[in-house]
Formats: sequence, C-alpha cells, structure tokens
Amino acid sequence: MSDRIREKLSILADAAKYDVSCSSSGSNRKNTTKGLGDASASGICHTYTEDGRCVSLLKILLTNHCIYDCAFCVSRKSNDVKRAAFTVEEVVELTMNFYRRNYIEGLFLSSGIFKNADYTMERLVRIVKKLRLENNFNGYIHLKTIPGASPELLTEAGLYADRMSINLEMPTEAGLKLLAPEKSHEEVKKPLGFIKDSIVALKDEKKIIKHTPKFVPAGQSTQMVIGATPETDMEIMYSADQYYKSFDLKRVYYSGYVPISFDTRMPAIGTQPPLLRENRLYQTDWLMRFYGFNVKEILNERNPHLDTDIDPKLSWALRNMQHFPVDVNTADYNMLLRIPGVGVGSAKKIWQARKFGRLRSDQLRKMGIAWNRAKHFIRCADSVFVLNEPDAIKVKGLILSETNSKYLTVPQQQLSLF
Repeated sequence: MSDRIREKLSILADAAKYDVSCSSSGSNRKNTTKGLGDASASGICHTYTEDGRCVSLLKILLTNHCIYDCAFCVSRKSNDVKRAAFTVEEVVELTMNFYRRNYIEGLFLSSGIFKNADYTMERLVRIVKKLRLENNFNGYIHLKTIPGASPELLTEAGLYADRMSINLEMPTEAGLKLLAPEKSHEEVKKPLGFIKDSIVALKDEKKIIKHTPKFVPAGQSTQMVIGATPETDMEIMYSADQYYKSFDLKRVYYSGYVPISFDTRMPAIGTQPPLLRENRLYQTDWLMRFYGFNVKEILNERNPHLDTDIDPKLSWALRNMQHFPVDVNTADYNMLLRIPGVGVGSAKKIWQARKFGRLRSDQLRKMGIAWNRAKHFIRCADSVFVLNEPDAIKVKGLILSETNSKYLTVPQQQLSLF
C-alpha cells in the first residue's frame, strides 16, 4: 500500500466513524508481536448477523468533500479538515486486498456529496458493480444512499448491495432545518419509499419468475443524531416508529451527538456524547420490535422522557402495577415478555418448560432470567405470598438498592453510609 493511499485511508476511515449504521467494536489492540491480524487497522469495524456471528467490514467514505454545510457533520464544507477522495479503482483494490488478507468479510461504503447527488451515487454504484462483476466479490456490502439520487441509480445499486441505508439526520423536520437548512426529510422519504416498493415488486415477481435477481436482500436502515437538537425521547421514538411502519426498515440507529463544532446552534454537552440516553433509546427500540410494545405505552404526553436510572420495560411495569404479579404457569407468551428481567429467550423457555409441570423459583433462575427484577413481578409454584398490587415506589427502591450493592466494593459501601 502506497503512502498516499494509506493517508487517504486514514482520513476517510476516521470521517466514517461517525456513522453508526454499521457497528464498531471500539478495539485498539495493535499487532506488536508479529502475530496474526490487527484490530486497530484503519477502517475496520465489526457488525453482527442475525445468528450472532461477528463480521468484519472495511468502513470508509469515498470522499469527505461535501457541498452541504450541516452543523453537526465533521465533513461539512466550512469545516477546516484535511480533505481526500478515493478513485473507484482504489476502493475496489483496497477491498479486495483486505479481503484476501482475511482482514475483512465485507464493505461499508458511504460518501460526502460532491458536485451533486447523481455524480456521487454513480461512483458508488460503479464501485459495487466492479466488485461484483469484475472481481467476483460475494462478501457483504452495505451502501449508503445519496439523497436526491435518481431512481435508475438506486435500482442499479440495489442489485449489487446487500443493505442500503440513508441518514434521516435529525428526528424531526424542525431540527433538521435548524442545523441543515439545505436538507429535508422528504429527500430521505423518496428513496426509502422507492427501495421498499422495489423490494416488494421483486418479491411478487419471484412468485412467477424463478430466476429473479436479488434486490437489497438485507433490507434498508436509517440513522438519527441524538442530542444535537432539543427533541424529547417521545418525539424521537414516534419518528422511528413511523419510519419502521412506513418503509419496513430493518433498523433505526441512534447516534449520540459528538461535539465537533463551536456553532451556537449546537448544545454544550462537554466532550462525551449522551451515551446513556442513546442506550435507553435502543432499549425502547428493542421493546417495540421484539417484545410487542406499542411506542405509546412507553412514551406519551404524561411520560415524554425515558428514565435514566431504570430501563424502559421496568419503567413501564412500575407505572402499570395492576398487571402484576404475573403467574408464569398460566400467563400467555405476550405477557411473559412484559415481565421485567425476562427476555425473549427466557420467555420461550418458560413457555416450553411449563408443559411438563408447574415451574418453581429455582427453575426460573436456571432459565437465565434477571431474578433480582423479575421476582417482584411474578408468581410461581413455590411463591409463599404475593401482594395483589405491589407498591411501585417500594419495588423500585428494592431493585435499585440490590443492583447498586451488587456492583459496589466494600470500601464504597462503607463510604455510602456517610
């Protein structure tokens, strides 16, 4: 690898790290002993398949030149950063060389917008097309959609990419207009809708024609920046819910705002992004997608913000104590999922195991449930007595005290007394 390519890779991999639509391990392990592999190699990140397998990806921008001046973006045109751009051939060569050395299993490719949307999108399409057709590359490819690109280019991109995504940027139109007045959510909705309709059309076509080409087989996703504008958690999750339902998205990613400018429109939040809030939003997203919760049950006008000290499912349970305790030996599957401390896997185990006899507390513990939370909300075969409607404040206090004492060291426990 030449010094010039290495410099480009350093610049464009660093600029790509702000896009969380592809997960990264955050590892800084370096190869200093002539061993195998290097977890700190520029641009290599990790994502996970549905079966839990970890996949290494080359994560880069085609260029960090951009015609837009979005206040929250490190690549905005007014930002004084070193600029670089790969050629189509350089990205193809990097991907193939990294793959042959077993550094990566796929590619995550995004780009700043230079000249116009079609000019940028056309180069992205040329890269993935060249990889598939000329280099016979069958690894995973995640391709960013450029807002405003023509349907013809989107159609061609969908034939070669496994997943496509386009950033919503801000959760609301008002927030986007504040920090990126040149952009709009309509520019995002059009390609999302086009790709969704194309996926549906090809699925219907496949019922008639056997050899129909694959089109974005891993679906599409989007990303929101959290904390750069003053939306409530309710506004953020209502927006996510709308996009899930309207465009059949696989994922919505929530990226805690990282301070990268001194723009007076941006919040002063120190040097760390709001990671706790980001985590609570992901937990809420999980409840909506896998636990059967309606977003209005978790967030509404009376509760527009998520609790910081407890997770969203526990928060919902404490506000709805009339549903508890739940008898794990008779409750339906959907109600088992709503018990704090019971996940999808443990709910399935309970559902199956109780066919062979009534379940006791020791059996439930072995199934992997978080007993320190779940015990306050369930009734099982060996329950001595259970209040008809436990006191929410007392239950919350008990759970928090047990959780804190579990992680405190002895000196910290002694200090907490004073």
